[in-house]
Amino acid sequence: MPKTLTSVLLLAFTVLLAACNSSHVKFSIVSGSENTVLEPIAQEFCTKQGATCTISYQGSLDIGLGLQKPGGLDQDAVWPASSVWVDLFDTGRKVRNLTSIAQMPVILGVRKSKAVELGWVGKPVFMKDILAAVKDGKLKFLMTSATQSNSGASAYLAMLSSALGGKEVIEPGDLDNPSVRDTVGTLLQGVERSSGSSGWLADLYVDSAGKGTVYDAMWNYEATLKETNDKLKQMGNEPLYAIYPADGVAVGDSPLGFIDHGRGADVEKFFTDLLAYLQTDAVRKRIADTGRRLPLGGAAIQATAEPDWNFDPSKLVTSIRMPEPAVIRKALDLYQEALRKPSLTALCFDFSGSMEDKGEQQLQAAAQFLFTPEKASEVLVQWTPSDRIFVLPFDAVVRDTFQASGDAAGQSELLADVAQQRAGGGTDMYACADQALQKIVATADLSKYLPAIVIMTDGRTDGGADLFLAHWRDAPVHVPVFGVTFGDADKSQLDSLAKATSARVFDGSGDLAGAFRAARGYN
Repeated sequence: MPKTLTSVLLLAFTVLLAACNSSHVKFSIVSGSENTVLEPIAQEFCTKQGATCTISYQGSLDIGLGLQKPGGLDQDAVWPASSVWVDLFDTGRKVRNLTSIAQMPVILGVRKSKAVELGWVGKPVFMKDILAAVKDGKLKFLMTSATQSNSGASAYLAMLSSALGGKEVIEPGDLDNPSVRDTVGTLLQGVERSSGSSGWLADLYVDSAGKGTVYDAMWNYEATLKETNDKLKQMGNEPLYAIYPADGVAVGDSPLGFIDHGRGADVEKFFTDLLAYLQTDAVRKRIADTGRRLPLGGAAIQATAEPDWNFDPSKLVTSIRMPEPAVIRKALDLYQEALRKPSLTALCFDFSGSMEDKGEQQLQAAAQFLFTPEKASEVLVQWTPSDRIFVLPFDAVVRDTFQASGDAAGQSELLADVAQQRAGGGTDMYACADQALQKIVATADLSKYLPAIVIMTDGRTDGGADLFLAHWRDAPVHVPVFGVTFGDADKSQLDSLAKATSARVFDGSGDLAGAFRAARGYN
């Protein structure tokens, strides 16, 4: 055989072998929701390599808690919004080669006409100006939970930094300052809707605008505001005007890191090749086009500025310095226990006949988690004495209504009340939702709370939603109705109810207490 032909065949065999080897690579990434727009770029690389890539999305706290577990996360890589959550929870140092892919300042997007009304267009805006607008009742905003999502934590830490007069770094003792607590607590009274996901919050703003409900403002990533405004423009709605607080913003660094599960050198090589691909100039340009800023190094690339809504990814921002992990944890506890806007939550617990045995046991276990402060505080969803809680056990009718504040004694009473319930009878979750709504609407000083209805059910219900939805539309506030399912639940009716009330459904089939925890992040 001629030497040339031998060389060609050898080269072809080598390429084929490489393709076969790479096709065996199955690679999984757990990511923050803000990276959904970047998934196609990552998947293109996977396709070129003949690999199978799975990207799943979780909130920042979920990613952190996963890293904290003895076994750690199951995925091969982690891609949170900020390395803060890795620093905070990865005490076993399981994550390696953590590398920033993009820079994402968390800023305030204000509806353009509202920004004009407040006199904020074309001038520096400080956190004190935002505080004054909230105190005067002129501004409310959407913001993710600081204990569940990085964008909420970033906005909150910027508020703390500003309240300290722009101090270079927040120290533990600063969080005990009454003036700081009062300032930040007042700012957080501006929250009108919360969530555990930055992406979901942006979708809420867009979907609500499509239904005619227009919110004043939203704290979110600069790039997410661009994505939101692109959608609003297509709908013919006014944009959100970008406010970069002049006294400082927190910047997410969107880091990608490897978790070695001992699956071989080819898996780690796949990760390093993916990282290198994401850092090529061609891909960096595509990332920049989404509105993200790029880490220092390489060619200077950024998306085109859009002066109409003050978007400018080349604009210099004052970036606050992140505190030490122990200080961040103390700050998050302070947020959950004292500073966040109090929640007003009506919990509809399904004790119908279909819940007998396992369903009833799961529900009682979920109540144990919800109303045991030590357990809830481990995952930063503990109640506070300022919270108001209604528990409505139901079957074909609402059996009773128990209510308490969120202090330890109140939670203990609710836990005892739920423990007395036994499964039996028919099912009508709509009747429970209706009574829950009545309880919420009748609450004094309703504007001081974040209201929500949470229905835990197997989804098999009688009755219809029409009467409830009529009452819901007539109510003075639009109360989101969240669903929590378990087992082989039929969630179609819950999905319809959640969609109609701008809420969502959480799957509790594998972890009912975890689903309740996730739902708490939205209230």
